[in-house]
Amino acid sequence: MIYFDNSSTTKVRKDVINKMSHIMEKEYGNPSSLHNFGFSAEKEIKKARTIISKIIKSNENEIFFTSGGTEANNLAILGVASAYKKTGSHIIVNKTEHPSVLEAYKKLENLGYTVSYLNVDKKGYADLSQLEKEINKETILVSVMHVNNEIGTINDIKKISEIIKSKNNKTLFHTDCVQSFCKNSVNSKYADLITLSGHKIHGPKGIGALFIKKGIRVNPLFIGGNQQKGIRSGTENVPGIVGFASASEYMSMNMEKNNEKILLIKNKLKEIKNLLPEVYVNGDEDNGSPYILNISFADIKGEVLLHTLEDKGIYVSTGSACTSNHKKHIGTVDIIGGMGENSLRFSFSDENTVNEACECISALLEIVPLLRQYKQL
Repeated sequence: MIYFDNSSTTKVRKDVINKMSHIMEKEYGNPSSLHNFGFSAEKEIKKARTIISKIIKSNENEIFFTSGGTEANNLAILGVASAYKKTGSHIIVNKTEHPSVLEAYKKLENLGYTVSYLNVDKKGYADLSQLEKEINKETILVSVMHVNNEIGTINDIKKISEIIKSKNNKTLFHTDCVQSFCKNSVNSKYADLITLSGHKIHGPKGIGALFIKKGIRVNPLFIGGNQQKGIRSGTENVPGIVGFASASEYMSMNMEKNNEKILLIKNKLKEIKNLLPEVYVNGDEDNGSPYILNISFADIKGEVLLHTLEDKGIYVSTGSACTSNHKKHIGTVDIIGGMGENSLRFSFSDENTVNEACECISALLEIVPLLRQYKQL
């Protein structure tokens, strides 16, 4: 099997599984309990916060655990909009955000907020000149993702932050770093809210985190037990939190080495565009994330090619798993254009190899001409 769908989810590392198993078997106390067994579980959460906060250069008290990236995005957007509704009702979002961001903004639009949608260029970069023009005294929040989950474009978070704060230093900046955490440098200095997720970095599913800069008000989505300062009520998922931190620690320590290895895999697979006619790389071919390669194959629907590769034991995707049952959103169409239905996303991890990329190329060299020939019949 060749698994090139790591942007959807990754295989959980064995050492992560072992640590989670230990927590479930030996440290299963409720972290809110007052006895020592509960205190022991609480200490595990504190350790995890420390690990994650060091990676993004924040304070550990600014890390709030969630059920994943979707909840973290919703908490950031809906929580801020609710908390600052008396300050202003204008919000700005990048067109190519993850559905958990775009749908949250649509909900706010239906509630009466004014939403500006940032255009993107052909490589997927947010239009920063438009951003500068759109920000006004009523703007309370801007969301622009760090690494695009479908084509791998890396937005300049530092520059975006500088533009926002120079235009209105009260405007808050939220960035979805699900595809960049432990793969690219993520610095909390340049954002007010940062979304993180565990299962994209060989951690478990069902766990994520939201960085909330000290002093930022966020109204909770849930009410109840008042855990995590009331920002995110509910008994903490201690095994998931420990697994998330363990995966984060390993990935951050090996980030540079992993990036070098994965870039070789991406560059090898990218050679397919020179071996077959009418094959196109989407996004920023030279400066995008090494972990994501989006390719369009003219005259072949991506879903057809996906299942044909699957028959050969090669697993890829047509884009975000959260949009797999729907049409690509408007921002992605702006980038890929009419080739959207013909595109596949190949996404990598440190467990992949260059040999696997070579095998995938061989499969594509066999499959693509046959599918094109079949369509002409």
